[in-house]
Amino acid sequence: MPEKKKILVTGGAGYIGSHTIIELLADPTLEIISCDNFIKSSSKTFDRIKKITGKSVLNYQIDLCDPAAAEELFKKEKNISAIIHFAALKSVPGSVADPELYHRNNITSMNTILSCCEKFNVNYFIFSSSCAVYGNIEKLPVNEQTPLGKAQSPYAETKLINENMLKESAKKNPNTKYVSLRYFNPVGAHLSGLIGEIQFPKENLVPVITAVAIGQLKEVVVSGNDHPTRDGTCIRDYIHVCDIAEAHVKALNFLEKNKSDQNYFVFNLGSGKGVSVKEAIDAFEKASGQKLNYRIGPRRAGDPHAIYSDCSLAEKELGWKPKYSIDEMMSSAWIWEKNLAAQE
Repeated sequence: MPEKKKILVTGGAGYIGSHTIIELLADPTLEIISCDNFIKSSSKTFDRIKKITGKSVLNYQIDLCDPAAAEELFKKEKNISAIIHFAALKSVPGSVADPELYHRNNITSMNTILSCCEKFNVNYFIFSSSCAVYGNIEKLPVNEQTPLGKAQSPYAETKLINENMLKESAKKNPNTKYVSLRYFNPVGAHLSGLIGEIQFPKENLVPVITAVAIGQLKEVVVSGNDHPTRDGTCIRDYIHVCDIAEAHVKALNFLEKNKSDQNYFVFNLGSGKGVSVKEAIDAFEKASGQKLNYRIGPRRAGDPHAIYSDCSLAEKELGWKPKYSIDEMMSSAWIWEKNLAAQE
């Protein structure tokens, strides 16, 4: 029996990391290990993964800002074939409140994991990036050739710096292949209802919507209804977390099969179309069968009117297309919110 390929998932207990582990565990030729220090996640995530897959995942509870601890992991887990790097702090308001923390954590951990990738001859590296690297967009839809703009938050700045670090590593290490996956707005939960996003405080639209519906928050405040969009509310590109997870598996397969001299790639991951805040609320009301308490508030400073992706390159090169509609995103998020409330 051939030896399994060992995949290290950093931030494996996080929202997208955990869903990606579930996708990876479906492949019997892979051995999955995780690294997560639980500062923004929980060890319970691995219990949920086991309920869904029937498989246990070994997690190393270490801080990737500690190079010695990271090296010990690589020495113990010999022959890691690929790294999927999710581990990072990701709150935009949190980064504005404490930019030093975000720079120290997100950039130091990236430096550590890239050094280990080089030192221990890892073949493939997949980076969890963000559409935030594009800044304020003038021309839609956004594709991979869209110029990268001025970072609108310290969080976005760390993703820009991380991508530049990745490009430099690719130049130094021609035998390793790297890819940056730029997500738009991941939402929803695993269709089992057993795992999903845990966000405290609630900041993003869908977690706020489900928190209001379950009674944790009083209301959804819509930031303006006078934007130059079809219904006056902001338009964003929402993508189901399970679609995002599948893209990581397809990106790994792409890197393994790619025979070109190129060793650094970038792909947008979005639905390819925009959904307004009002349309998202309507979709939730349809999925849940209940009216949502919301009101119109003022516009937020610096809020782009609309952002959505052109994801045709991912379709062409990775063979990836999102499967889930906004209705299915909302339905899965609502089932998860109710299940989570029942556990507490």
